[in-house]
Amino acid sequence: MNMAVKAREAQQFPVDLVTFGCALLIITMGLVMVASASIEISAERYDNPYYLLTRHIFYLAISIGVALLATGTPIRIWQKLCVWLILLGIGLLVLVLIPGIGHKVNESVRWIKLGSFTLQGSEFLKLFVVIYIAGYLVRDKGEHKVNFRFLEPLSVLVLIVGLLMYQPDFGTAVVITAVVLGIIFLAGTPLVFYLVLVGGFVCAVFFLVGQEDYRVARLESFVDPWADPYGTGYQLTQGLIAFGRGDLFGVGLGNSIQKLFFLPEAHTDFLFSILAEELGVIGATLVILLFCGISLRALWIGKKAFEQGHKFHAYVAYGASLMIGIQACINLGGNLGLLPTKGITLPLMSYGGNSLIVSCLFIGILLRIEYESRTPPVRRRSYGR
Repeated sequence: MNMAVKAREAQQFPVDLVTFGCALLIITMGLVMVASASIEISAERYDNPYYLLTRHIFYLAISIGVALLATGTPIRIWQKLCVWLILLGIGLLVLVLIPGIGHKVNESVRWIKLGSFTLQGSEFLKLFVVIYIAGYLVRDKGEHKVNFRFLEPLSVLVLIVGLLMYQPDFGTAVVITAVVLGIIFLAGTPLVFYLVLVGGFVCAVFFLVGQEDYRVARLESFVDPWADPYGTGYQLTQGLIAFGRGDLFGVGLGNSIQKLFFLPEAHTDFLFSILAEELGVIGATLVILLFCGISLRALWIGKKAFEQGHKFHAYVAYGASLMIGIQACINLGGNLGLLPTKGITLPLMSYGGNSLIVSCLFIGILLRIEYESRTPPVRRRSYGR
């Protein structure tokens, strides 16, 4: 296939239909479910049944805007900014810990108040870390040897995890570390060294869990949530009740009982449980398949980029796949009782401005990577030669 044919194909399909279609379906289902799950809590807290839905639509409009901007931004610009972006992310983590700047919610200081919008730096750090690690691996010239050069990304990762634990934000620390390890593995790091890193990561997780009583209690409630159904196991048991009520086809859109103040965080962390109650196993399975589709397609995009010699593109695509996939697995697993519950939202679906914006940024960057990987570069005509 010559260059002219490839150029015509790129013009026919300016975006990857699989990634775009899966993301659009997930966002649409999320919008519908946020509308259903947030009406009662909006009416009770804000005296307006559409308050949270209106904010979600506002955040969604911003998210689509930044996704379009990312789709039109050449990947080389992200590569040039990789070091500055990670410095910006670390700066946001430091800034949120300064008294008077950080906004405290439920004993955690993770947000910076900007008028009616609260900026959560750790969400944007997820993107910045992926960009930084991809840039480092490209600077490493693909050799990935076990030497002192690995101290740079590992030191940055340790610093980030330490700052996140001060907030505290254990869930985000686990997600970022797991994604970094995943990118390093897919980049071809020596297996022995990689296993040492994974072993250290697992040991660190168990150590950090044991440092706080509430984390131990959350782990115990995960093992047997019915042992204390009105205490530590309350949220999980209510989520499981929602799944039980949903059965195969669900109780019908808008007919959830659990969203009537029985299930906490029904429009954010446990939106999937409400979806399963109203749309049943069929709707829940569709959501899982859509997330699998995005994650696998992102890996495919990374593979194609790597074959074209775009290593930075490939590593960013791998990171996007892992970031979306791991967060979805943690959220869905927590809703299903397969993993301990954590404050990790469902990408592209759950209510929350920061998470929605960053998730859409990942989708926009993925679409750009796919486009650049199948579109022949424009050769600039040189004059005077």
